[in-house]
Amino acid sequence: MKLSKIKDVLNSKGDLTNINDAAYQKLIDNITTLWGEAKSKAITAVNTELLDANWQTGKYIVEYEQGGKQKAEYGKRLLVNLAKDLTARNGKGFNRTNLTYMRKLYLAFPKCGTLSHKLTWSHYYELLKCDNTLEMQFYYKESIKECWKVRELRRQMKSCLFQRLALSTDKAGVLDLANEGHQVQTPQDIIRDPFVLEFAGLPKQKHYKESDLEKALKDHMEQFLLEMGRGFAFVGRQYSMQIGSRQFKVDLVFYHCILKCYVLIDLKRAEIKHGDIGQMNLYLNYFKTEVCQPDDNPPIGIVLGARKDELLMEYALEGITNQLFVARYQLYLPKREELQAQLDKLLDEAE
Repeated sequence: MKLSKIKDVLNSKGDLTNINDAAYQKLIDNITTLWGEAKSKAITAVNTELLDANWQTGKYIVEYEQGGKQKAEYGKRLLVNLAKDLTARNGKGFNRTNLTYMRKLYLAFPKCGTLSHKLTWSHYYELLKCDNTLEMQFYYKESIKECWKVRELRRQMKSCLFQRLALSTDKAGVLDLANEGHQVQTPQDIIRDPFVLEFAGLPKQKHYKESDLEKALKDHMEQFLLEMGRGFAFVGRQYSMQIGSRQFKVDLVFYHCILKCYVLIDLKRAEIKHGDIGQMNLYLNYFKTEVCQPDDNPPIGIVLGARKDELLMEYALEGITNQLFVARYQLYLPKREELQAQLDKLLDEAE
């Protein structure tokens, strides 16, 4: 039979590649879902086994070192020799750096049951770079709670999130931060001073307009929401308000799903002026009356500028009953050593 005749016969019996039957489509969906779940379970299982093996390897190394005689004999050469011999026998994955971090993993989490398998080995690799236990515990809690990917964890560590949040509280607050992660319960909890906006790509030496910063934040909204913290949902940019015969616009509007309220942000390229406070207060009063629903909490206003005069802001904010805050932003990553020194001083003074 000729090829053309065979095709005609197949077409007469129905082309299985063009079936639009609902039951057939459901079959496709079911099989796709099945394999998607299977792959997810397989990845989770592999991660669990890999993490446990890394922990167990660290335990073996530490127990071997504690033997005394061997430790004195091999000293710092132990990991070098292990890396060479394990790689020769088992292949890649056993270089000196990896073995060092496996050892650190066991020392930081001496009980295997305290390891969260919601995090990957790559997460723990970053966490173990922290200099102190409080800092590592904070990022550990936040990574689990916020479901941070490794790159998000890395960014928050580079931006010194722990130090920035810790410096806004007392010693008890620092300990709570480390043990429980960042709790968002009041409007003050969403304020970071400074906010770090290095992802906007605007060099601090370059002259730029407020609209440039606003556009950059909108273009990098995923990173901006990460910096703002959990609970924020983007509503709009240049939100228009008709008040009397005049029209006003607020730069950025969000809704905070935890605090159940709108959050208004006005950007200032240079120093925040006292007039900026009055303008934000106007916006907040408008939102309370015209936008908020009965089950919404009062809106929050944040005036975000490159600089602020503390005394001037103190007088400008006095007597205002709305939830209005001023905060600084910076377009470069902070110097970790400086923030850590301030935090150490805070903890020492609390003794």
